[in-house]
Amino acid sequence: MKIITTEVDVLTGIETVIEREATATEKKKAEAEVKFIADVNAEAKAKAIARQAIADRLGLTADELQVLLG
Repeated sequence: MKIITTEVDVLTGIETVIEREATATEKKKAEAEVKFIADVNAEAKAKAIARQAIADRLGLTADELQVLLG
């Protein structure tokens, strides 16, 4: 995994691009963040499916259910 940073000297306007390999700690942190995002998305999807199941049982559209739930 590569990490690319750009530094800009505000006095001269010169940009310096630095490309390096990520450390083991940085890789673990990135993997943990990806897993967290996947977990949050899975939870949101499960809640949406459950809401839709309730709406279907009540014969309501998603918009009508949203009005009721606020």
